Amino acid sequence: MGWTCYDSDSRSARAFSLGYFEKDADDIFEQNKKGEIHESMKPSKALIREARDSDAHPNSLPIIVALDVTGSMGKIPHALVKDGLPNMVGNMIQRGIPDPAILFLGIGDHEVDDAPLQVGQFESGDAELDMWLTRTWIEKGGGGNTGESYLLAWYFAAHHTVTDADEKRGQKGFLFTIGDEPSLRHLPKSAIKEVMGQDTQATFTDKQLLEAVQEKYEVFHLHIMEGSAGHRSLPYWKDLLDQRCIKVDDYTKVGEVIADTVVSNVDNKVSFEKMKPVIGNDKKEEEIL
Repeated sequence: MGWTCYDSDSRSARAFSLGYFEKDADDIFEQNKKGEIHESMKPSKALIREARDSDAHPNSLPIIVALDVTGSMGKIPHALVKDGLPNMVGNMIQRGIPDPAILFLGIGDHEVDDAPLQVGQFESGDAELDMWLTRTWIEKGGGGNTGESYLLAWYFAAHHTVTDADEKRGQKGFLFTIGDEPSLRHLPKSAIKEVMGQDTQATFTDKQLLEAVQEKYEVFHLHIMEGSAGHRSLPYWKDLLDQRCIKVDDYTKVGEVIADTVVSNVDNKVSFEKMKPVIGNDKKEEEIL
């Protein structure tokens, strides 16, 4: 994946034609009306997701965006599809990250939800990123238990992704979980079999999975502070991630925070003066001079 490039003009025209700014979430995220996970996003069909280099993107940077789709958090994918996603990608490109490869995950609750994990593909093009984002089912589930399944994002990234950044350059990607609850503390082997369709002999704790995924990814949590849940669960994340738990007071700023965090922490930024930007350019390619 990641063979196409991001074209902001194309994206703007498509967003206008599809009514991203006027339609409600159920009209944009069509799986909401169907009440089920999209076939292509079932984890059992996504046993490996790859972020590979290409001629268009010779230095692919894998970025996983794991969206809590329970309860009120469904408003965040809706904000991203309006303008949060194009602003996020454009921001990174203009600030020296020419080859972001973004994978969307939908995160629910493996104890109660029908689709506790939904899996997109690593993509770089505007049409492809919109496709995977809007295929996500905003289940609005979750339960009155001790959290949501953010640890499923860590499990999937650690055990089911392969990246050229890691294998060729020894470079870590980025993983962002986004929500207002703590993570569930345990991922039993029975849940892994149910979600992934694979037998495993192991039951994992949240801390074990976090340690495993940190071998390949810089891990952050964007903690949504709007509402009482965010304040109650903040100590869990601060204890687990310290400063890599980032408080977000305005959910519409999620894309901006992701871009700022990547730019501030990546180690291979390219000077924008040495690039022909795809943003607002008829040419669908980033060209390093």
